[in-house]
Amino acid sequence: MIKRSRLFGNKTRVTFCLPVNQPAGPVSVVGTFNGWEPGRHELKPRRDGTRTVSVTVTPGSYQFRYLATDGHWFDDENADAFGPHGGELRV
Repeated sequence: MIKRSRLFGNKTRVTFCLPVNQPAGPVSVVGTFNGWEPGRHELKPRRDGTRTVSVTVTPGSYQFRYLATDGHWFDDENADAFGPHGGELRV
């Protein structure tokens, strides 16, 4: 699930959400908004059985994917579109 929250000015908080145990192990969201840097935005467990991480972005189009243990890359089915570099987020 991807949730967007408008902030002051032209910024938007985007929250990425996955089930706490699927896939097992640490998962990061990586993309053009963080220089494709693994581990920079690692999803953290919540009491409701999910894990989330939020990033703040300005208007634009961003490519992203999730990176799990053992180099397992996967896409979010809730992305706005899909391209050669995974999911697309349009803010």
